[in-house]
Amino acid sequence: MTVLHLVDDGEAADLAAFLSRLLHYDRGAAVRLQAAGTALAVFGRPPSFEVLAVRAVRLAKPYENGLDVTLDVTVSAGELLESVDERAATAVVPDAVTGPPWVGLLPPRGGWQPEPGLPAPDALRAMVAAGVAEFRSRTQELAPERRTRAELDRVGREIWSRTVADTDLPVRAVHAAQSLGFLRTGNAADLALLSSGVWLRLRTPYGSIAVRRAGLGALGVTVR
Repeated sequence: MTVLHLVDDGEAADLAAFLSRLLHYDRGAAVRLQAAGTALAVFGRPPSFEVLAVRAVRLAKPYENGLDVTLDVTVSAGELLESVDERAATAVVPDAVTGPPWVGLLPPRGGWQPEPGLPAPDALRAMVAAGVAEFRSRTQELAPERRTRAELDRVGREIWSRTVADTDLPVRAVHAAQSLGFLRTGNAADLALLSSGVWLRLRTPYGSIAVRRAGLGALGVTVR
């Protein structure tokens, strides 16, 4: 049994909250875990947003016996959530599962460069609120016979595919960051927009959202 020891109960609570939010969008969600030393990265893909969400978790030690080895496995998000013990600040790594295709398509570990043009946190939150309000208004105006899933998806794609200010970051990445609890800070210095190759990454103190400029389904992704 592989046991992860988190630095404290707050870190365990944040991990549980992240997993709960992923499961809200996909009850069968899988997450890829990559750990080395005292750092654990948890990758998830909420289908509503078409982005990769990354939650960095601080570990007190990698494994129950302090073994100096790495971990790279795809597991059920639900089973991992059930194993989180907030009081003990531990989590048991469930058995590996056959993950969806995205688990083999991750952004690079290094080579990230800052990108200019990211608005302040308040402006980003206002942008998401405006998008939600526009979606509700436009879909409510549809005649009943036109209020189909395809039409709702089309309106959503139009709104959330818009880019943020003068950057290439789609608004859906900011929406995902807010929905997953990453956009909690009011300090602009705590947020950053980074790029590495065709990948863009919105980094916050609570997690990151990564997205490809050409979309996750395009060619040229990093496979590892």
